[in-house]
Amino acid sequence: MLCSTVRDMSMEVRVEAFYALGKIKLVSEDILLQTLSKRVLVTTKGKGSFAQCSDEQLEVSGSSVAGAFVHGLEDEFHEVRKAACHALRTLAILSAKFAGEALNLLMDVLNDDSILVRLQAFETMHQMTTFDLLKVQEAHMHMFLGTLVDNDILIRSSARKVLKLAKLPQLKMFRLTIDALLENMERYPQDEADALSALFHIGRNHGKFVVRMIEEVSPQMEPISNGELDFDSMRVAGLLVLAISAPVSDERDCNIPPAIFSYAVTYLGRISHALSDIINQNSLLDYLSRCSRSPGPYDVEFNNFNFKEGEPCLPLLENDGSTCTSNKMTGSAETSEMVSPIMEPREVGTSLVAYQLEVHDEVTKLVNVVLARAKDIWPLVQSGFVNEVMRTLRSCKEELATFTSDSLPSAGVLPFTKQYVQIMKLLTKAWMNFLPSVLFPPYGMGELDLVLRKLDTRLRDLKSTFIRLSKREELHILELILVTCVLRLSKVEICCHLRTLRKLSSTMSQVESLLRDGSLEPSRFITEVEKLSSETGTSLNEASCNPRLFQSALESFSLKQLVLSGGIKHVNAELDIPDNSYENPLRFVAGLPIGIPCHITLHNVLAESRLWLKMTVNEDDDSTRFVFLDLNLFGGSEDIRIFTFSPPFYGTPKACSFTIRVCICMECLSEVEDVSSVKSRGPRHELTYLCREKDVYLSMIK
Repeated sequence: MLCSTVRDMSMEVRVEAFYALGKIKLVSEDILLQTLSKRVLVTTKGKGSFAQCSDEQLEVSGSSVAGAFVHGLEDEFHEVRKAACHALRTLAILSAKFAGEALNLLMDVLNDDSILVRLQAFETMHQMTTFDLLKVQEAHMHMFLGTLVDNDILIRSSARKVLKLAKLPQLKMFRLTIDALLENMERYPQDEADALSALFHIGRNHGKFVVRMIEEVSPQMEPISNGELDFDSMRVAGLLVLAISAPVSDERDCNIPPAIFSYAVTYLGRISHALSDIINQNSLLDYLSRCSRSPGPYDVEFNNFNFKEGEPCLPLLENDGSTCTSNKMTGSAETSEMVSPIMEPREVGTSLVAYQLEVHDEVTKLVNVVLARAKDIWPLVQSGFVNEVMRTLRSCKEELATFTSDSLPSAGVLPFTKQYVQIMKLLTKAWMNFLPSVLFPPYGMGELDLVLRKLDTRLRDLKSTFIRLSKREELHILELILVTCVLRLSKVEICCHLRTLRKLSSTMSQVESLLRDGSLEPSRFITEVEKLSSETGTSLNEASCNPRLFQSALESFSLKQLVLSGGIKHVNAELDIPDNSYENPLRFVAGLPIGIPCHITLHNVLAESRLWLKMTVNEDDDSTRFVFLDLNLFGGSEDIRIFTFSPPFYGTPKACSFTIRVCICMECLSEVEDVSSVKSRGPRHELTYLCREKDVYLSMIK
């Protein structure tokens, strides 16, 4: 039985045993409860179904399953403890009683030495809250709320994520939670936005408690001297957000003094930033204004203010100041718009004007909304919901196809975002193979290697063919390149480890260069890879290629929000072979060189770029020839160069006709030099293609 293997001598066997336990679909409640207690409670006879296994009768001994999860959560290896938490995550939804008992064990796990185990415990609790199975008790509060002041930002964020959905049965517990969140904001100002969001969600779930608490603390929200609010008080901001959540609570007759909504208007920038996942700024202002004119009850509904229940919503743009009622994104002027992520407390008029001036280009705003949706899929990727992820990405792609941009600032934004969505698709496909909890067969090594190769190519193209990126945008791309390297190094079956290690080291050097001035903070994943890179170097040995080291680094990766600032330029080319077709081929003499007339247009190619004309006969790679394009010989500027060039093709075959495939390539100078091509006269670095290949038809003169 699986429960007996969780005590196996091999750590790897114990890990796999718990992951297998997590896949069980049908098991009796008595057996589940027995796994949480070392003391034998029952001996029962029941039916066990392992996914699609046979439904033969199994004689289950209480002693064989007794305390299986207790042993797992107390295991000396953090990998086993994490696997045990993961198994609890999937089994908890089978029984409310089991979930309640498991919660007692999970509270102890919050003190675990490994941050990965603690994060998995939070994920398990979040799963319980999603199914309304998290029954919080007063005895749990001290342990749980203590994580809100933990030194690790991921722990604090995970705790708030659980609290957003938790149901608190007592006013005392509600007060403790609110005070803990307020302390969280005061101790860690960088958490303000997410903490305010958590306060709003908790208020919506506990409207009556909000009213009781606001009655007690309302004097703290009153203006100080000269009738002004204390804008520096995070506590005031938190209490205001809690108060304004009451009218949209599921509980009725939650009346709040109208003046409080007027006070909240003065915090509009900070509050709209915190609540950007459920309402946009204009709708929030409309909501506060209406509530400030009513003592209650409030005649407000979610649809009237573009609130969206249960999931994040795309903020909407009201181009005439009226409230928009649809959240469907189109390519028109009434389309979605990103609320500026940086807003200081200020007067309403100044705040709105500054908001409108943050991003001048409309297409960039729309694209940022799509990118926000792409970022929101990452929790689904980590949970293995590949169909939902792919459906969302297809929707993003379709929406991007409806956008058109004639303005110069956004000329490169659309192609950049389209390529980024393709990268997300490939990253999702690759990531599925590294999840131990996937419920579908993993890719074969050949197919996985192909996906990773495509991912490498797309990321290389994204980094090389788009210029004028901000430091933050460039760092985001480099982090994705690091992820691809680590994914490849996590599979011992995939070859080219030495080359991947070199690329990892080279990319890490570029990341360190970006972070040197201190204007950007590295993510936890980058920090882990930096440590790993310094330990392994580029030497190929047993230690440096240990997949377990890189798998551990992968667990710290979380996709960040990419917000484009505009001004991106797309490096591309247009190639035309005039007066050439299958019916009108170029004429050649076998054995003699022939010039290929090429009409070339280059867009946004920098002067230091190294461009090549690649020519291949009949798709035979052995016949590939490269001709260097010296930009100093051609006129024009970096924005556009138009010229005609006739590269010679040597070694024409003794054939009646043949086809040459021609395209323009650019060396990726930031990539590791290709040692195999050093002795040749061709490019020395990886290539990215600036245009589609063009067929040139040739026919021998008879």
